[in-house]
Amino acid sequence: MSLSSSPLFFCAIGGSGMMPLALMMKARGVDVRGSDRARDQGRTPERFAHLEAQGISLFPQDGSGVTADVTQLIVSSAVEEDVPDYQEALKKDIPIRKRADLLAEMFNAAETGIAVGGTSGKSTTAAMIGWILEAVGKKPSIINGAEMKNFVTDQTPFASAVVGSSDCFVAEVDESDGSIALYEPSIAVLNNIALDHKTMEELRELFSAFAARAQKVILNLDNVETARMCRDFPKAFTYGLVRKEATLSAFHLVYNENGALFDVVYAPTGEKKLLQLNLPGAHNVSNALGAISAALAAGVPFAEAVNALERFKGIARRFDVIGTAGGVTVIDDFAHNPDKIAALLSCLRGFAGRVLILFQPHGYGPLRHMKAELADCFVANLGPENVLYVADPLYLGGTTDRSVTSHDLVQAITAQEGRAHYLADRDACAEALVAQAHSGDRIVVMGARDDTLPELARGILKRLKDGDG
Repeated sequence: MSLSSSPLFFCAIGGSGMMPLALMMKARGVDVRGSDRARDQGRTPERFAHLEAQGISLFPQDGSGVTADVTQLIVSSAVEEDVPDYQEALKKDIPIRKRADLLAEMFNAAETGIAVGGTSGKSTTAAMIGWILEAVGKKPSIINGAEMKNFVTDQTPFASAVVGSSDCFVAEVDESDGSIALYEPSIAVLNNIALDHKTMEELRELFSAFAARAQKVILNLDNVETARMCRDFPKAFTYGLVRKEATLSAFHLVYNENGALFDVVYAPTGEKKLLQLNLPGAHNVSNALGAISAALAAGVPFAEAVNALERFKGIARRFDVIGTAGGVTVIDDFAHNPDKIAALLSCLRGFAGRVLILFQPHGYGPLRHMKAELADCFVANLGPENVLYVADPLYLGGTTDRSVTSHDLVQAITAQEGRAHYLADRDACAEALVAQAHSGDRIVVMGARDDTLPELARGILKRLKDGDG
């Protein structure tokens, strides 16, 4: 994008997808302005303070910032037409553009564009790829939906974007709003396909078309849906755990609470290298294989790619250990759909101690779409000794259908003889969990799209510490 097109006004600028793009545009010299309902409500003030510290002007979300000199209003898929900023842009004939359109334009202009798609693991895999490329000196630009710990500094505490070369671009791409269809990647990584925002038929069509537009395709053999796609993409680079037929495999896996140790085997050359990954769970081993596969496709030598991941620190809100008090460990995690929840619970069940969960569904729409599957997931994966409290879904206003509630989800769980409790207020859920916790337990705050959940997790840790005193 040329600088002559500024200023740009980002409506909902604090969102996980909007904020990194706004920061990248600002770093590239564009006059960036924005608003956010969360800022008006006093939520996550540190995020907005960081935006302002970068020279981004922020306004109330009342239309006042959408002045006549604004050349485009950038909106996320969550911004509804009745938002005052949107209405003001219409009145002034200011072009309105989706965030994904702007990101895809930048991504598609790169000589090497690596796009990570799939239902689960996108943010972690994209961060891993970005870190490998950074470690070998390729200086990638990265747009991610989560903060990447390897890139956090005092100057960039919210490192969900990295401004590097315009020739090498790594992006997490989203299927929930169909915007994945905008990307034309050099390398497409497809981690998995499972029920989340759309029907399985819609997802299969979107992801197959995504792979068809790529020059090189990377597929996960451990997922039934992506493995099936190998029939349509016989030249695909494949990966999998203990899969001898895969291009890249992991063998001799040893897990602990802090990570995994395993051999990475690259079939075309016969190379093998031991990797100590500092993230727990089989799902993260899979993410690592996807990332190494992408790096290899981008020309990174095998040993250098594996070595870089030894120093990968993870991303925010993915098995994020907040701290321990009184022998109780508090963990914050993004898990919100059946696939992610099952992976997290599988990881947690591998080690001693009860799991006490506070689950906040990430919206009424997603809850309505997958209530039955969420209930089945909790019943199958939670176990009788563990505890689940479900709070009301995230709701930031608007006209969404709220006919299916968290109480309905709890009823669906208990109808299958599962154990779950409903408390509308999440602070009440937190209190209940703290009251029941004892040494050796893990309390997990679980949910997506809500930047205040880490604050809630820190509050639980404080309650535990205060109780110690």
